[in-house]
Amino acid sequence: MGTVNDQPQRWTQATVYRDMWVDPADDPRENNEVSPEGEPATLREYLRNYRLTLLMKCEGLSAEQLARRSVPPSTMSLLGLLRHLAEAERDWRGWILPGGPPPKLYGPGGDFDGAVGDQAVVDAAYADLAREQEATDAALAEHPDLSVRLGKDAIAVRDLLVHRIEEYARHCGHADLLRECVDGRVGQ
Repeated sequence: MGTVNDQPQRWTQATVYRDMWVDPADDPRENNEVSPEGEPATLREYLRNYRLTLLMKCEGLSAEQLARRSVPPSTMSLLGLLRHLAEAERDWRGWILPGGPPPKLYGPGGDFDGAVGDQAVVDAAYADLAREQEATDAALAEHPDLSVRLGKDAIAVRDLLVHRIEEYARHCGHADLLRECVDGRVGQ
């Protein structure tokens, strides 16, 4: 007698390399051009690709699926990650701009706790993330020298860029597992 399994079946859209999210020809992170020249361009390319990876892990899911929590007592969800990274972008900008940190978007803990399966919440999270990324990118673009130190704590632009890459990379790992739990889709 077979056992009942409520775990989703593992799957991928890739047909060429089964460990990929999509085939290389369909991957927006793939760049057939020459690799970036210099440290600033390389760091920005890595950040761009991790941001795209997070969005790819969220695509095609309903509001309820995006808000689905991993395992109790964790409040982590894909929607929570979108909201958390919007909050993190805003916070990072506060490290380098005068006047102290900007107010929280979602309140203490609200990035994950408020990630509920409502389409308006999902739409707002995507809009918040795009807006906050753009604002942080614009603030950093004013400082092309990565060794320049900014803000009251004299944080180097390089450190801020690397920290952003690290944060997105770590949460893309979480997104891998969260997405697999939602519908079984796997791939890098």
